[in-house]
Amino acid sequence: MGKLLLLTLDEQEEKVIDKIISALTDCIQLEVMQTVPAPILSFPGLEIRQNQHRVFQDGEEINLTRLEYSTLVFLASNPDIVLTKTQIFEAVWNMDSDSCHSSVANVIYNLRKKIEPDSKNPTYIKTVLGVGYKFSG
Repeated sequence: MGKLLLLTLDEQEEKVIDKIISALTDCIQLEVMQTVPAPILSFPGLEIRQNQHRVFQDGEEINLTRLEYSTLVFLASNPDIVLTKTQIFEAVWNMDSDSCHSSVANVIYNLRKKIEPDSKNPTYIKTVLGVGYKFSG
């Protein structure tokens, strides 16, 4: 059984990975697959335009930090799937996590203040106690 490696890269990182893959194909059999993210993630009252890197709530643009935006896209791309703080940290921060829990919690807190109609009773980003978070559209 083969292994699947999924990477999200910027343009410079992609060039480096292409060189690595070219070198590896001489030694092992690789099948390179590319996924294209949905250009627009749309939910009632919330729209994420990935190609433009913009978020709109009820038609009004919401300014997000890089970490807030990436966290929102990661959660919204996996609706109704419970993701642990470790999974979110590793996907968004692109590094292994030892003590990531407060970093993720802070970003979620700030994100909720910006996108939720009532941040104390969230509509989109739900807490799953003892596990992590899930995005409900």
